[in-house]
Amino acid sequence: MHPRAEEFKERVEERYGFEVAVHEFPEGTKTAADAAEAVGCSVEQIASGIVLSAGGDLVISVTSGANRVSEAKIAARVGVDPATVSMADADEIKTTLGWSIGGVPPFCHRTAVPVFLDETLTEFDEVWAAAGTPEAVFPIDPESIAGFSDATVTDVVETGA
Repeated sequence: MHPRAEEFKERVEERYGFEVAVHEFPEGTKTAADAAEAVGCSVEQIASGIVLSAGGDLVISVTSGANRVSEAKIAARVGVDPATVSMADADEIKTTLGWSIGGVPPFCHRTAVPVFLDETLTEFDEVWAAAGTPEAVFPIDPESIAGFSDATVTDVVETGA
């Protein structure tokens, strides 16, 4: 197992007592479609960790792979001007959260940041999220994501996407 995926697994088990079943795919799971194909689920069941900068602070939207996150809705959730919301800088993500783009899990970050969970993910008993690297994912129920990350379950979806 990749050392970063192993680190994620250990953190989850230590912090939450949750045994993570990490699955690694050498061909990568960088996109939601890649991840869905690799694990054999629908793209709607991929819980993509999208890291945004909102008013200068990082925010994570755990969004269904079938959806596009609405920067305006994230701005409204955190009370900032929508013009200040954009994709976060890769170096800032790694420094602040401890994970690299493509492998950002929904919880176990170096620094606590607001997390929003796409309400459409709650339609599933099981979803798949990143486990610390772009090649590693794990299955989990959406309620556990919300609980472990202290996420707000809400509408984060761009309308018409």
